[in-house]
Amino acid sequence: MALKQSSFSRVLLFALVLMAQPAPAQISAWKLGGAGLAWSESDTTRLFIDFASAPGSIQPIYLTPEKTVFSHLDNWVFWRDPSDIILGYVDGETPRTWKWSDGLAAPSGSLLIDGDDATYYPPRAVPLEREVYTMDLAVAVPAVAFGFTTPSQGFRSDGTPLKTDAIPGYDVSIASESERPVVEGTLEPLSHIIADVDENFEPRVAIPFPRRYVRFVRYRRQVSVLDEDFLASFVRGQYRDAPPGTIAEFELFAEGVPRKAIYKTSITDLGQSVNFGRLFWRTTPLRMVGGAPVETPDAAVGVKIEVRTGRDGDPAVYHEYMATGFERVVARERYENQLRTRQFRPNLESPIVTLEPRPGLRASIGYDDENWTFWSVPFTQSGLPLNLRSGSYLQLRIALESRSFDDFVRLDSLWIETAPLLAGDIIGEVALRSDPQPARGFSEVALGQETDFVYDLRADFSQVDAPGFDALRIRTGSHTRFAGLEMGQPLAVVAPAEVIESEDGLLVRLPTRVTRADNPPLRLFFSTALFSFATTFTGEVSDSEREVLPQPVIGGDASQALSTNSLHVLGVADSTPSAVQELSVSTPVLTPNGDGIHDRLQIRYTLFRLPELVPVALEIYALDGRRLARIDAGRQAAGPQETEWDGRDERGELLPPGVYLLSVAPNAEFATSAQILPLGIAY
Repeated sequence: MALKQSSFSRVLLFALVLMAQPAPAQISAWKLGGAGLAWSESDTTRLFIDFASAPGSIQPIYLTPEKTVFSHLDNWVFWRDPSDIILGYVDGETPRTWKWSDGLAAPSGSLLIDGDDATYYPPRAVPLEREVYTMDLAVAVPAVAFGFTTPSQGFRSDGTPLKTDAIPGYDVSIASESERPVVEGTLEPLSHIIADVDENFEPRVAIPFPRRYVRFVRYRRQVSVLDEDFLASFVRGQYRDAPPGTIAEFELFAEGVPRKAIYKTSITDLGQSVNFGRLFWRTTPLRMVGGAPVETPDAAVGVKIEVRTGRDGDPAVYHEYMATGFERVVARERYENQLRTRQFRPNLESPIVTLEPRPGLRASIGYDDENWTFWSVPFTQSGLPLNLRSGSYLQLRIALESRSFDDFVRLDSLWIETAPLLAGDIIGEVALRSDPQPARGFSEVALGQETDFVYDLRADFSQVDAPGFDALRIRTGSHTRFAGLEMGQPLAVVAPAEVIESEDGLLVRLPTRVTRADNPPLRLFFSTALFSFATTFTGEVSDSEREVLPQPVIGGDASQALSTNSLHVLGVADSTPSAVQELSVSTPVLTPNGDGIHDRLQIRYTLFRLPELVPVALEIYALDGRRLARIDAGRQAAGPQETEWDGRDERGELLPPGVYLLSVAPNAEFATSAQILPLGIAY
């Protein structure tokens, strides 16, 4: 009997222990690679990615001279006109090739990189200066040779076999990723010429050179003494004969690892909206030694991972022109399959024609920032929190980087913590307590001075059945003092269950849970000092009763009492004289939509206290501190200055609508501060 009693006691004790434990953890992991989703089945972009060498992992392709580099690329685009829209083109991810024709880009070149020396463009009676081809690999590779060959079959009109139709004269030039070529309106060679031949008889040309990183290759047909008969055929403004020389295939050879290998996942539907936690991955650094990969801890390699999340399946917004010249949103299917591009060439001999905006023509492609976050800053260290807005769709962009020809990194697996939502949306906005509805629409405070703020919060449970939350954390970046909490409708002062002041923010545990059934407005008062020109008071709510992930606060219209609709606060420097003064812009709102009105921003400023010419840089920042664009204004002297900006970021893409910060600063020997000016972009 004593044994039974003892057993019963142990069972009772075990039950009591279980009852005392918190609710089961609800954190799971979305996994890619290893035992998770297959890499090869989950991507939308793969640039020099090797799936076969280590099953379950990805790594860069190790290029060898036995196979042309072009054969490893399958997502070429064959058009390059800066004013046209190339669907799917992303600089640094998409290889492209184009041909110059009287200074205009033409969609030619596909047959010359297809790996088939039986395909070619028939010789035509056109000027030699039209024969300029450029190939952009999207990333740099350790190249060792470039060449081209004549067709393996076919005849010229005079019966000459094309396989003997050698190019009489040519030059070939290359450039690395950091030496981006000027491609608009120029036929000049790239930065490094590897061949300049004015008399050639060889049908197969091979140009070896010391191994170096190459992203761009340009071939130009040059006039040769062997072109004498062709040049003599010029009559009445045109040539009667086609010039000698026919190319069937360009070839680029490399040995080693591309400087970057790019892998971008497809947009993944998670099935439901979730909160995101930390990002983890496992890698193996390697070095190719004697033709075999060897694990090398000090390999000169790195991994960069960017993440974005959304609430629908497409982060882009597509537009067509209306009869008024303005734009309207259309479905992607209509944009791709029914609308025409504004540029077209009536025939191969005609220049490109640009149509006026009108119905039936493609307009801009915008970013759906209402439903999608922008790409995160690149993560280079595993285990860091993503700080992403909740969402039901997920996409990652991965760069496997190599700083040495023979070093590379294998990405074995990757996973992201996920957990159920605490509410549908948590919307917040912040303002000065003394100025809750600023006239300019955003709050400005003096740098370094402690300032009182009000932070309103509203939870939305209308679309989800979520458990709610009982704590709020705000990160200000500086020591923060709690000043009060109000809850209810109408708002009334309440005592928080707990307050923790820290060197970078504030944690407040609420006296009651916020749930779908009991969802009062919240207002928090606190004071802190700003030391940056742009600060985002990021926030998150959490649940102390469950082991779940916190849910980020989204900037928006949380209450009618505040009018900023934002979590951003701008800092204003003191009155110390600055080398940059009288900063102004032609319009407070840039509208780069091609209608000729405010398409470009004229930026004017005056430089003071400069004893000599100094370099000046203008930079565009997002309100969260990310630099998006840089304009090198060159070396400038004291006095009035002017430059302009077209609304594009460092990748050449138009920035989405929103509020940004313009910074102007000289690189002078004496201390000087940048001048900051807010500006807007709208379409």
